Amino acid sequence: MPQLKFIAKQPINKGWSCDKKYCARTADGTKYFLRITSEKNIHYKDMFDIQQKAAFLDIPVSRPIEFGTYEDSIYIIEQWINGEDARELVPTLSDSQQYTYGFESGEILKKIHSIPAPMTQPEWETRFNAKINRKIEMYKKCPIEFDGTKYLINYIEANRSLLANRPQTFQHGDYHIGNMMIENGKLVIIDFNRYDFGDPWEEFNRIVWCAQASPLFASGMVDGYFENKVPDLFWKLLALYISSNTLGSISWAVPFGEGEIHTMIHQAEEVLDWYNNMKTFVPKWYFKEYSP
Repeated sequence: MPQLKFIAKQPINKGWSCDKKYCARTADGTKYFLRITSEKNIHYKDMFDIQQKAAFLDIPVSRPIEFGTYEDSIYIIEQWINGEDARELVPTLSDSQQYTYGFESGEILKKIHSIPAPMTQPEWETRFNAKINRKIEMYKKCPIEFDGTKYLINYIEANRSLLANRPQTFQHGDYHIGNMMIENGKLVIIDFNRYDFGDPWEEFNRIVWCAQASPLFASGMVDGYFENKVPDLFWKLLALYISSNTLGSISWAVPFGEGEIHTMIHQAEEVLDWYNNMKTFVPKWYFKEYSP
């Protein structure tokens, strides 16, 4: 039973998670974010602890307040973010503001990656190659045929060697503009429920969603992370991670029906356009010379 006593709970229906999410209110009118999940999600205690660590490092995250179990569920209570969805707000802003918020998101991500991975973490090259293999097999077994996948698979096979000796850190796990809020003019990062540990640069594989919403935001994210000194190796690895993610998203969409399949095929076509059918490794959306 939560120590905080709520008098009202309003469901939140955004996102892909199966968790139950609420805007919960106490008698004094204070709002909180309440997440309830099954006891099978035992890693949520680790997620709570990691968020506490991030908050201690002054990383702008949804601050965790209480964790516990109740009957057959696990709950997490977080500070309520009284802000706006960055995915909806950012594209309406000036070019300079879009880029600046992106730059801020890159700086925040760099701080998130300062949290180390456990020493027992398996080698990244072996682990990610296994993930690639699974995605290729899943695509081959799914009923969707998309001619552009040959370019994705060719790029993946030609660049697996880039995975060797990559460092590993904590990862937010789903870092993109849709998991960011803007409160009092500042970004706040939410939804850590897909956290992981791995190559910090893999974290950028969700930048596809940022680039679709605002290329300037996506450009700023990269520049902010690397302090305007982006290495070629990053772009080559990012193209590998995006190729893998794009390939996997096609088979992932099948159980969700024609609408989601169409969305992922369209996204794959967009990715291939950004990379000229994987002949280049710096995407077209990147504003290299932009200065706000």
